[in-house]
Amino acid sequence: MGLLTPLAVRIGAIPWLPRLLPQIVAVDRAIQRASGGRVTLLDIAGLPNVSLTVVGRKSGIPRTTPLLCVPHEGRWLIAGSYFGDRRQPQWVGNLRAAGAAEISYAGERVAVDVREVNGPERAELWQVMLRTWPNFAKYEQRTDRVIPVFELGRR
Repeated sequence: MGLLTPLAVRIGAIPWLPRLLPQIVAVDRAIQRASGGRVTLLDIAGLPNVSLTVVGRKSGIPRTTPLLCVPHEGRWLIAGSYFGDRRQPQWVGNLRAAGAAEISYAGERVAVDVREVNGPERAELWQVMLRTWPNFAKYEQRTDRVIPVFELGRR
């Protein structure tokens, strides 16, 4: 965690923030372009993150998305929260269809296998994720859907 993490947590809890998602993505892309892909908004916020690259299930084109992650027992946990929006992020469907992906984490590119966790295991890992990003609880309250949790492990 970094100096700006508490501020990021407060900003991430703002109820109307999901409406700004297109602008947030645009700012993040500009930061990534300016830094040659070395820095994201999540880096600035001092939060652990991966850049997830997964092949589009319809297009067949690899798509890369920066995501908050929770390193856990040699693996990475990610959640398809979309700030608690009723819609699911597109990368979730792509990840489910592909079953494998590539991540960039701490400057290293890693091929990963993907496993969606459910039931009691999901509940346990959700608690682990809340310790890193407490706003996941707020996102869960904002939506009627179950926020998917994925575990990524080295292939």
